[in-house]
Amino acid sequence: MSIERKSTIRTHADLEVFQRAFEAAMIWFNASRHFPVEERYALTDQGRRSSRSVCANLAEAWRKRRYPAAFLSKLNECEGEAAETQVWIQFAVKCGYLTPPEGQSLMAEYDAILGMLVAMIRRPEAWHLP
Repeated sequence: MSIERKSTIRTHADLEVFQRAFEAAMIWFNASRHFPVEERYALTDQGRRSSRSVCANLAEAWRKRRYPAAFLSKLNECEGEAAETQVWIQFAVKCGYLTPPEGQSLMAEYDAILGMLVAMIRRPEAWHLP
């Protein structure tokens, strides 16, 4: 998967990967509202935290793109948080809180997000500021 820098990108919110990660985090949030109370501090909160962290770290990466090492570090954190979110999705499906089709759809979206992040990590110079 390739990702190209577009001239219309002014903020992190303009990035397609941010928009997709934000929407995926909201899907998790809405789905997790119906998880059992006993999962509140485990599956529910951990999944919400990791899914939101993808977005938060993207925002930080965007503001640090004039510092190549810091930019890359934040993108790597995004990748890790997205992968962690996939683990929480797997647990939610296995525990019966998400249907297999819901889980597959959300996993596929995070696969796409991860692909976009990896493309940015492979070509960070395309995003750096002078």
